[in-house]
Amino acid sequence: MARIHFYQDVVPLCALIATECINVGASTLFKAATVNGVNYYVFTVYASVISTLVLLLPLPFILRRSNELPPFKSSLLFKIFLLGLISLGTRLCGAKAIEYSSPTLAAAMSNLIPAFTFIFAIFFRVEKADLRSSSTQAKIIGTVVSISGALVVILFRGPELKSASSPSTLDSSSAHKKWVLGGFLLLLECLVVPIWYILQTQVIKEYPAKLMVVFLFNLCGTIISAPVSLIAEPDLSAWKIKPDITFLAIIYSGLLCTGLSCLIEIWGLHLKGPVYVSMFRPLSIAVAAAMGFIFLGEALHLGSVIGAAILSVGFYAVIWGKAKEEEELRKKWEFDSSQSQTQPNSRTPLLQSYVVDEEDNNRERNGI
Repeated sequence: MARIHFYQDVVPLCALIATECINVGASTLFKAATVNGVNYYVFTVYASVISTLVLLLPLPFILRRSNELPPFKSSLLFKIFLLGLISLGTRLCGAKAIEYSSPTLAAAMSNLIPAFTFIFAIFFRVEKADLRSSSTQAKIIGTVVSISGALVVILFRGPELKSASSPSTLDSSSAHKKWVLGGFLLLLECLVVPIWYILQTQVIKEYPAKLMVVFLFNLCGTIISAPVSLIAEPDLSAWKIKPDITFLAIIYSGLLCTGLSCLIEIWGLHLKGPVYVSMFRPLSIAVAAAMGFIFLGEALHLGSVIGAAILSVGFYAVIWGKAKEEEELRKKWEFDSSQSQTQPNSRTPLLQSYVVDEEDNNRERNGI
């Protein structure tokens, strides 16, 4: 029993926390690489190629078990292609947003993902909503509060609480416009990621070979990204990578962020569902703020702190509602189990008396 609890609760908890740290590290390294002038199309293609060919391609053969892969249905091909397309779109959108803003803003906006996941889960009937239930009311209120906090983060920067270690070369008006544009790109990403989670959950139910699914949709994303990025960036000199922070960011993002974190998330989706996986996104705020200030010398603004606080309140309201809902389901399951156990017991004396009567009749017939 303790082993099951460790595998189903402790391991996913630690793995998903590590995933958030990996993602924030990738965002911080990419932001540092943009200072060297890296093109985000080039960055995305190289990271996709590394994750697909270096990490994900060998894994299904190295870790393959004795049993064969489940049969692949043609209907899954479109869903996996759609997963690859959505994954590529979110990576491009997130990279451009971080280039315009900061990893701290991206981490703060990620608080929206649990709220939007809850909304889309209801829409796609993955979650049930009872408006009379306090758990559903808490999740709805938390969703509204989270969206309000996100708008505060995007539209209000406020004064600096911690000054940047290196002064910005952009004027304040240009910086503010890019900040707002980056915020809305992150908002778009937060709208799409929950759909990606839900679609992954459905695909894994139909085809439970998780390593193969991750490899296939990353392969689709890589195949799509190469020609699109070459059209968007035809200058071949931009595709030359020097052995500096850019090279390190590409290797890190390809192996850990695009590759390993996708594997952990799809395993968590199969084990716990989309709402549980999305709950860990807000943990990245503190990590991103610390990394951004230490490694990038970014300023910390009042608007980010206020918006992140509002987002956190909304997030924990959603989490409280989810926890209460699970507790209600557990109590209902325990009640149903106790009822099913007491009903057979109530019939046991009748069965025993029937067996005793039959034994007495047999003895009488045999003259005993």
